[in-house]
Amino acid sequence: MPTQSGMQPLDLISIILPCFDEEAVLPATLERLDALSIAQKDCDFEFIFIDDGSTDGTNNLLHAAARRDDRLRLITLSRNFGQQIATTAGIDLANGGAVVLMDCDLQDPPELVTQMIARWREGYDVVYGTRASREGESWFKRSTARGFNQVINRLSEVPIPADSGDFRLMSRKVVDVLKQMPERHRFLRGMVAWSGFRQTSLPYDRPGRLAGTTKYPLRKMLRLALDGLLSFSTKPLQASIFLGLLTAGLAVLGIFYALFMRLFTSAWVEGWTALMIAILFIGGVQLVSLGIIGEYIGRIYAEVQRRPLYIVRDMVGFERHAEADAGVHETQRDSTRIP
Repeated sequence: MPTQSGMQPLDLISIILPCFDEEAVLPATLERLDALSIAQKDCDFEFIFIDDGSTDGTNNLLHAAARRDDRLRLITLSRNFGQQIATTAGIDLANGGAVVLMDCDLQDPPELVTQMIARWREGYDVVYGTRASREGESWFKRSTARGFNQVINRLSEVPIPADSGDFRLMSRKVVDVLKQMPERHRFLRGMVAWSGFRQTSLPYDRPGRLAGTTKYPLRKMLRLALDGLLSFSTKPLQASIFLGLLTAGLAVLGIFYALFMRLFTSAWVEGWTALMIAILFIGGVQLVSLGIIGEYIGRIYAEVQRRPLYIVRDMVGFERHAEADAGVHETQRDSTRIP
């Protein structure tokens, strides 16, 4: 990292961009990242792209860009592991005193990184973007996102900022905490909220995708929501206990009803309908409770297997900076850490 003699090293900012079939938008992304580095002259940048098993020309395009630009680094995963895992791979290899997470589809405007850096220098350890508006998103997606935020904040033991995604800047202290959290079912915005430290929001208008299609269909959105809910709350288990107690109370009432019909009426055989309703209700509650318990057990099973979070097939750009990273970046971390 070039510095002038007698001057403090420039802040190194790592920008992490997970990609999956983003060939159409990458040229514009690279252009705007370059414009960001020109505008923010008091910082050095490293742009860490993670190819999460793309099947189009994304990898070839990034390989060519990495050969032209020493700031660009590429991690190619062996298959598609999902956005949260791909982002984690970038976090593990980031060297910056501050690390920025953002999508490469330009729905997270790179120009806002300048404001995030300014807040970081004011003493904040996390600067997260909050979406004041969402261009190009359907009413259904906006409504479900709002509902998810309300549900998870009601159930979670850790408040998670509403209308926020993964677009955020984190100080080295927060990054080091994240690297100590090895869970498989990752919900990064919840993990960052759990870490604490000084956090602040940066409202922005989220634009629509410049090109390509969304990589988060309803199925993946539901899976991410489930990961967020079960990773930061045990209240679903408590709800199953409540349902069990409620069912037991209704069963006691049913027993009294059956005894009354048997002892004081002659129509006690006619309780078949009520009996079937009771059986179906109790069976449904039991299945729901077992499903909730099964989700938690499945996560325990995944954790005890101790498989690696991701597998790297190829890395480009890191080897050129190995010696410099070992010396200069460690010095920079010490000199740029905000007390």
